Amino acid sequence: MAPAEKAESDRPGEFALIEEIFAPLAAGSAGAFALRDDAALYRMEEGCETVLTVDAIVAGIHFLPDDPAESVARKLLRVSLSDLAAKGAVPKGYLLVTAWADDTTFDWIKRFAAGLAGDQKRYGVSLWGGDTVKTPGPLTLSLTAIGEVPIGGMIPRGGARPGDDLYVTGTLGDAALGLEVLKGRLSGLGRDEASWLVQRYREPEPRCSLGPRLRGLAHAALDVSDGLLADLGHICEVSGTGARIEKDKLPLSAAAQMALRQDGELFPLIAGGGDDYEILFAAPPEKGNEIEAAAGEASVRVTKIGRVTGPNEGVTLVDGAGRAIPLKQLGYSHF
Repeated sequence: MAPAEKAESDRPGEFALIEEIFAPLAAGSAGAFALRDDAALYRMEEGCETVLTVDAIVAGIHFLPDDPAESVARKLLRVSLSDLAAKGAVPKGYLLVTAWADDTTFDWIKRFAAGLAGDQKRYGVSLWGGDTVKTPGPLTLSLTAIGEVPIGGMIPRGGARPGDDLYVTGTLGDAALGLEVLKGRLSGLGRDEASWLVQRYREPEPRCSLGPRLRGLAHAALDVSDGLLADLGHICEVSGTGARIEKDKLPLSAAAQMALRQDGELFPLIAGGGDDYEILFAAPPEKGNEIEAAAGEASVRVTKIGRVTGPNEGVTLVDGAGRAIPLKQLGYSHF
């Protein structure tokens, strides 16, 4: 019997799949109606606005076909929670669309749901609804995350102002290097360092504890998904500004530093590889102490890496002597 036939016979029908595997993920929300209705009901808190974001991931593009199902689920949820965090929003729930490939087994789907269940508890969200379909492949998954901010409190992408300081959370380049490890193109690292990088690729850490604390402090923010330089370019384009960042100030993990010592040519990948899902934000210099305090309260590392410059100045990366560093790879693009 072909693998696809095995998967098909092993998997229950659509409604049984929803009832058995996904309805338990909706138990935390009365408005989800145990996934037995055509829509969900959501009542936002008084004085708040709703923030919506949607992401899709595809096997072979955003994750490797042999990545663990639990990790794929966590990545799917977390990349959308990262968008909410960058907007200063508190996550509330999500909608899920699954297009199962012919060779997706019932066991894989159960482990995928288990990954979602664990992160629901961690981030305080629940499944509100969605749709499930079949596809010849590849496996495609889409998630819409819903969050809340006080009215007028969302942090926009386009609010950066000349003179603002630029900050980034966490460390950069780990995910891009982790993908290189999985593809067998990065050798010479210790086992712990390689495992760290792979984990950062498979399971990003949305900065949900910090995002809401940046309301009233940051003028502009987004999460770094396409790479630091590309996403900073997005902020500058919408804000009508330029930016100048310092190579020596970019925060790198011990594993990334080890990889860079072994091969200096990896730096463009670190600065432009994408999949970091850290918050990049611009804030006025006088907010520095408050940002430091907010980062401490959230237990999130925050590093000042440069500043916002005037219109039409572009994004410039400089070395320790202030000299511009030319880079061919600015970031990931789907097209």
